[in-house]
Amino acid sequence: VQLQASGGGLVQAGGSLRLSCAASGRTFSTYTKGWFRQAPGKEREFVAAINWSGFREYYADSVRGRFAISRDNTKNTVTLQMNSLKPEDTAVYYCAADSSGANGTYQGSYDYWGQGTLVTVSS
Repeated sequence: VQLQASGGGLVQAGGSLRLSCAASGRTFSTYTKGWFRQAPGKEREFVAAINWSGFREYYADSVRGRFAISRDNTKNTVTLQMNSLKPEDTAVYYCAADSSGANGTYQGSYDYWGQGTLVTVSS
């Protein structure tokens, strides 16, 4: 079972990036999926989550209105559209899958994690 995150890179402040996470080895159509990030010297933090149906989304206050999470259960993928990026968004971004049925904001409830993709936002 593997979650593969991609789409990170270097972007100027105000720019956009789209992260994708592809799952293999099993289907995650009934799992909540989420994105977390870890900035240098800081703990990993919640960014966004989406429930299994895609009808419920949750966002950290710091990204609400700028980021959008979506999923395609037919392709076993989850994406994070990041707009109006700020230097403080610089971090390694991780995708994850949670079978607990919770809202996905608590990283301890996640069962599977991807390897991370680096996002660097220059000022």
